[in-house]
Amino acid sequence: MRGDYQPLVDEISAVLAAPATLEDRDFGLIAFGEHDTGDDDAPLMDPVRTRSILRRRSTAAVRSWFEAFGIARATGPLRIPPDPAAGVIRGRICLPARHGGVVQGYVWLLDDGHLADVELGGPGAPADPRIAEAMETATRIGALLAAEARADAEAGARLRDAVGGAPGAGAALRAALGAAADGPVALVAVLPWAGEEDGGHPPASAVLATCALRDVSETVLAALVRVRTAAGAEQAALRLLESPRSGPTAGVSDTRRDLGGLAPAWREALGAARAGRAEPALGPVAHWARLGPYRLLTGLPAGAAADPAVRPLLAHAELARTAEVFLDCAGQAGRAAAALAIHRQTLYYRLRRVAELTGLDLDDGGDRLLLHMALKAARL
Repeated sequence: MRGDYQPLVDEISAVLAAPATLEDRDFGLIAFGEHDTGDDDAPLMDPVRTRSILRRRSTAAVRSWFEAFGIARATGPLRIPPDPAAGVIRGRICLPARHGGVVQGYVWLLDDGHLADVELGGPGAPADPRIAEAMETATRIGALLAAEARADAEAGARLRDAVGGAPGAGAALRAALGAAADGPVALVAVLPWAGEEDGGHPPASAVLATCALRDVSETVLAALVRVRTAAGAEQAALRLLESPRSGPTAGVSDTRRDLGGLAPAWREALGAARAGRAEPALGPVAHWARLGPYRLLTGLPAGAAADPAVRPLLAHAELARTAEVFLDCAGQAGRAAAALAIHRQTLYYRLRRVAELTGLDLDDGGDRLLLHMALKAARL
C-alpha cells in the first residue's frame, strides 16, 4: 500500500517556498502541495499541473515532453523551461527521486520566477543549500517508493499464483498484504495491457495488488480490488483504464468474501473483459453479473472454431450483422429493419441469404438459438 508522502512533499515545498507535486515514474500523482496564486491579478495555475491533479495522472504527451529533458536519467535537479504551447505556463525544477541507481518518481517544483537564481549545482558550482536539503528529502522519497515497489512485486507474484489456482496461494497472498486484504474483494481484468510484467504500482488505494498475465496472444492486467462500496470495484477499474498502458476494456468479477476463491473470480473478470470488448454496450467496465448470455459464451475456449453451419456466414459481415440484429430483436422484422435502417424487403432478402449460407431454418427455435449463440461467440 502507498504510504503517506504528503508530509515529505510539504517539507520540500516549505524549504523552497514553491508548490510541489510528487508523481511516480509513470507520472501517476502521489501527493501535491498547496498552490497560492497570490492576488487576483496573478496568472492562473499551470494547466499541466491542474490536469495532473484533477485526473490523478499526466497524459502520455506530457510525459513524453518532460522525459525529453532527460529526467529519467538525471541524478540531480533539472530546470525545465516554460512552454505555453505545451500547456507548461510556468517553469519547473524537477527533483528525481532515485534509489539504487533507478528513478522511482519525480518531485516537481513550480517556478513563477522566484527560483531563477537558485543554483542547482554542477561542475564547480555547489548547489544552493535549500536545493541540497530538498534533494535529501527526494532521496528519502525514492527509498520509500523502491521499498513499496518491492512489496508490490511480492504481492503481484502471490496474486499470479492465486489466480492460477496454486495450492496455498490465497494464504500466501493474505500474508503479503496483511490487514489491507480484510473484507470483500473482487478481481478486475484489463485488456490489453502494455505495461511491465508485474503490472506496476497499484494506481489507487482500493487496488491491493496487480500482475500481468498472458491470455492467448495478448497481455492482460489482473488487479485485486478491495470492495468497500457497491461502486468501488467499478471506480477502481476506471482508474486502471486511465493508465497509458491500458486498453479500452475492463472486466469485474463477482465479489468474494476472502482470498480463497480467486481462480474462478479471475475467470469471471477475464470473461467479462472479453465480453465488454466484444459488445461495447457492456463496457467500458463490464461486470460478470450483468453479462447475460455472455456468461455462458465466455466459458468457451478462447479462439474456439466457429460452428460449421455458421462459418460460411461469418465471411459476409453485412449478412452476419443483419442476422444478429434480427435475433437480438426477438425475430421482429419491423424492429430489426428499423435498427438496421433498411427496408423490410431488404431485411427479408438478407435473411433468405442467411438461410441459404447456413442451411438453418430461421423459423425453428433450435436453429435460431444455434445461430444467435454462434454469432455472439464469434465476437469473442
